[in-house]
This record gives sequence, C-alpha cells and structure tokens, in this order.
Amino acid sequence: MWLRRRPQGMPTADCFEVVFREQQPRDGEVVVKNLYCSVDPYMRGRMNDGPSYVPPFALDRVMDGGAIGQVVWADPSSPLRPGQLVLHNLGWREYATAEPRAFSPVEPIAGVSPSAFLGALGMPGLTAYVGLLDVAQMKSGDTVFVSAAAGAVGGMVGQLAKLHGAGSVIGSAGSDQKVDHLLRNLGFDQAFNYHAGDVGDLLRKASHGDGVDVYFDNVGGDHLEAAISALRVGGRVAMCGAISQANAIAPPPGPRNLALVVGKRLRLQGFLVGDHWDRKGAFLEEVTRMIAEGRLKVDEMVVDGIGNMASAFIDMLNGGNVGKMVVRMEDSREP
Repeated sequence: MWLRRRPQGMPTADCFEVVFREQQPRDGEVVVKNLYCSVDPYMRGRMNDGPSYVPPFALDRVMDGGAIGQVVWADPSSPLRPGQLVLHNLGWREYATAEPRAFSPVEPIAGVSPSAFLGALGMPGLTAYVGLLDVAQMKSGDTVFVSAAAGAVGGMVGQLAKLHGAGSVIGSAGSDQKVDHLLRNLGFDQAFNYHAGDVGDLLRKASHGDGVDVYFDNVGGDHLEAAISALRVGGRVAMCGAISQANAIAPPPGPRNLALVVGKRLRLQGFLVGDHWDRKGAFLEEVTRMIAEGRLKVDEMVVDGIGNMASAFIDMLNGGNVGKMVVRMEDSREP
C-alpha cells in the first residue's frame, strides 16, 4: 500500500493505492509473509510533510509501520529460518524482503494470536506501561483518568492501572457502546461518552467531585482542560498524544486553565515510547504473565485484506475501532 498524496484534514481513500511489484531477494536477504499489519494514530502525523520527531512518509512508497509475519524463505547464511515468527517495521505489504537485521524473532504464545505483538505485547502496550508507571508514576490507591480509553493504548492503561492497585479508573470514549465495553470487559470503575455533554462536567460526575491523581492524555484539547481542573494537588499527566488535533488544518486553542498548573503543582510530561526501550524486557515479562493468567485482555479489532488497509486506518482515526486495530493479510495473488 503506497502513499500517493498528502491529506488536508482527514485522510481519504485516494491518498492511498495498492501497488503490486515483484521482489527478488538478494544474497543474504529474508522473505517474510506478513500475517498482520498495524494501523496506528501516530501514522497520521507522518503523512504531513513537516518537522516532527520522525521523518514523514515518502510519497509513492510503502507506508511503513509495525507488522508481524512468518519467514518463508531465507538465505542459507541467514540466522533466521523458514517458519520463524518475526516482527518488523516494513509496513503495509503482503510480503517483506530485507536483510535479517530488519526482523526481530518472537516466540509464539499458546492461545494468543500473533497480532497481540502489535498491540498488548507491542508498541501500544509498552506505551501504556511506561506512560502510566514511569512517566505518571501511578501509585496504589490513585484515581486515574484515561482519555480515548477504548483505543489500543487507553484500554491497556486502564487495565494496567487496575492491576497495579489504582483506587478508581475512569475512562472517556466516543460512544455508549464503547463505554459499556470499558465497564463490562476491561474493568473500568467509571466511564462516560464525551459526546454526551461538557467533558469537565462529565469528569466531575464520574469522579464524584473528588478529583483525580493521574491523567493519561491521548486526546488533548477539551479533555486536557477538563483534567487540569479535576487534578488534585501534585497530580501528574502523561501526555501521550493529541488525537483531537490530528486532522486540524489550523492550530487549535490550548487549555484555558493552565494557570492551575502552578497552584496545584501539577506535572505535565510528554513522552515517546522510543525513549523507553530499556523497559521492554520487564514489560513483556509482566504483561505476558498477566495475559497467560487471564487477568489482562488482548483487546483488538481485525480487518481482512490489504485492500482494506486504508479504510481501516481512516476508521481508526474516526474512532471506529474498539481496542487495537490490525489488518490480517491475505495474499491477493493467490487463487
């Protein structure tokens, strides 16, 4: 799947094109048949041609990003062997051909789909883990508020907060169906549909007027403003993303209550998961055990076929996903 043009506002289907190209492996290379490819909110920022913490996607090239697949051919000198499950960042394609160093072997987990390595056991899971525990420094008994709580990162944050002894976990989501999912399936104590009223009022009601200690911010905008008002003295904010601004053509206004940060001695800290790879081992050990013991759910939504990559991505940006959105690859050249 190639990026053909840069969007203005929300991406549309004509920004993308499925392109078929034959690839012949060179000496030393490996061929991997992708099983699942990932669509993630950060990809929207990389579609813009501007300065950022990562380079923009190139036009008329494959959209790169997380994927997991199986080695189907390897040069005899390669350390990888056919049949191995591998992660890579070569993105939206059915087959990936590259040197072995581009791929990271992973061990399958009985009863767990390989797609989990793109979600709960992958970048979104590690983002939730370090953002909650290291950046926000959540403590047992804290009240935690999570925005976009039905997304890949937000759902993990809520589950991890409960498992680490949070006194109460509150989530916001964009529909009543998602709110029900948070309460019934992911163990949130309170949740609200942010379309149902003023976010500040809804958060006050959900927290019974007692405030919150930690805010995990995936949204920015009105959610950040509401959280600043609700945070108790010494509250902490892990600023992970601002999806409410992803498709904005003009810069949106900032929170109007930033003066409260001083009086409440709040700490607002942005972070990138790439700065925390040293925590990957501890994260995988703990979360893998939680999944195996049935204490943490792998929450995902699967779409089939590379022809649906673009629509899955756009649906995810529009809030159409519950949990991690992944696309299952089907070789479109096979009969």
